[in-house]
Amino acid sequence: MKLSIFSFLFLITLNCAKGQTVYEHHRSDIYEYLYRMANKGLVKFDDQIRPLSRVYLADCLDSLASHADQLTKLERAELAFYQRDFSDKVAVAAMDTVSTAKAGFFVKDVWNRWRGLLISGKNFLMRVDPVLSGGGIYGSGSALRTFGSGARLYGYAGKHWAWHFSFHDVTEEGRGIDTIRNNAATGIVGRISASKKSLNFSELRGGISYTWNNGSISIGQDYLLWGYGQNGRAVLSDKTPTYPYLRLDYQPLRWLKFNYTHAWLNSNVIDSNRSYNTGVDPFGGKRDVYVSKYMASHSLQFTPVKGLDIHLGESIVYSDGIKAGYLIPILFFKAYDKLVSNDNINAGSNGQLFLQISSRNHLKKTHLYTTLFVDEVLVGSLLNSQKSRNQLGYTLGANTTDVGLPYLTLGAEYTRIRPFVYRNLNPAQNYTHNNYVLGDWIGSNSDRLLFFARFTPIPRLKTMLRYEYIRKGGAGNLNQQYFQQPQPPFLFDLQYKSSIWYAEATYQWMPGFYLYTNYTHQSRNDAVTGVQSQNRRFSFGFQLGL
Repeated sequence: MKLSIFSFLFLITLNCAKGQTVYEHHRSDIYEYLYRMANKGLVKFDDQIRPLSRVYLADCLDSLASHADQLTKLERAELAFYQRDFSDKVAVAAMDTVSTAKAGFFVKDVWNRWRGLLISGKNFLMRVDPVLSGGGIYGSGSALRTFGSGARLYGYAGKHWAWHFSFHDVTEEGRGIDTIRNNAATGIVGRISASKKSLNFSELRGGISYTWNNGSISIGQDYLLWGYGQNGRAVLSDKTPTYPYLRLDYQPLRWLKFNYTHAWLNSNVIDSNRSYNTGVDPFGGKRDVYVSKYMASHSLQFTPVKGLDIHLGESIVYSDGIKAGYLIPILFFKAYDKLVSNDNINAGSNGQLFLQISSRNHLKKTHLYTTLFVDEVLVGSLLNSQKSRNQLGYTLGANTTDVGLPYLTLGAEYTRIRPFVYRNLNPAQNYTHNNYVLGDWIGSNSDRLLFFARFTPIPRLKTMLRYEYIRKGGAGNLNQQYFQQPQPPFLFDLQYKSSIWYAEATYQWMPGFYLYTNYTHQSRNDAVTGVQSQNRRFSFGFQLGL
């Protein structure tokens, strides 16, 4: 509470906002559009942390419009399409001129974009859209129907405040329901019926923010992605369901950015001391209380030259109650952890360090990037093969666009996560949320080689073909993690090898209305049983308002 009051008193003394913060869903295809344009050197796009604000995305579109003469006809058509949707900055600027409040249901705004509900008034703007989805999933052992509904709204008040809310309730019915999500799909917290033929879960996002001229602070529940990766991210990915967090973004200089978050996670570990009997018979008569779990993270971005970004970051996963030091954005968390735990490993927390280097358009129309995630390294024995404990993960990637054809992007990526990464001696401090890994979904003791091709033949039709080769080793145990010398080798206790072909096509018919289809073919060789299997899956459907 003290931090919130301090932040508020500090912020109200700052200059007028350049644009408020409403976070756009990280799966919106505007990210891929601007990512590609940044690779061509046509726009500066800082997207290593997602989601990004709608006003920032609109600024990027405006910047890109100043280079319209360098865009192809297809790229200009898409630019005009996205500008119809991301009109927030102009709309907010016009709030000062509104004298009479107006409201309309299922109307088109002045940019010819349909809105479920549009409310505008003096220093106030709110947009509300329905959320609908439907489709089918068919293949090896699966015959599912999916449908979902909900609502999405966002708005702006005055020159500093903004908010957003999105709720999507989804039901799957049929054969072959997947409750484990042992793949790249976002994890769920849901309820399956007794017949095992119906599953219900929801996606919940929302937040409120205060923005000033070179930064913003917000509190909400959302996804949080850090770093680059085509089908997974070593540091923070969208594998977990959403979770609540406090987020601070600040850019004191053109070449320097700072980000801080403090998140509330679910440990899925029952606290037996705090759990208690309710004295009521239904459902066992017991109140289950989970061990409290949190994560604090901060990072700096340096841009020494145009197109080159260097990111340094640190995170800490801790439990058993909030610790004041992790609410101080600029503190060195690992050092603080040693102080408050008396340097006692059984009282400490789970810290990580990470680094990313990104180069755009230094090789023409090409993005080169590498991410390093350090869970634990013994520096003193780094080169000693018998005593070293190098528990880290890394990603190396490259992609280039307009390869032979305009709008054809080809790329390759390799990710390796060494044994015992993401795991801690205290289960409540594993690098997880709701038992899903916060980082790359393939988990520890695994690697992935990936190739992909993306192509846009006509405006708003996105196609992709991707191939992945994955190897997965065993989890091991804590004695191996902390005491075995030398450490178990990479891919020890091999579990399986898997080859996955994936093809998809997505068409955004209207702003926010997507039609999609995809096909997956997976070949898997189980190293434990020797069984080889083939799995195929075909999906299709639509999404509105997400």
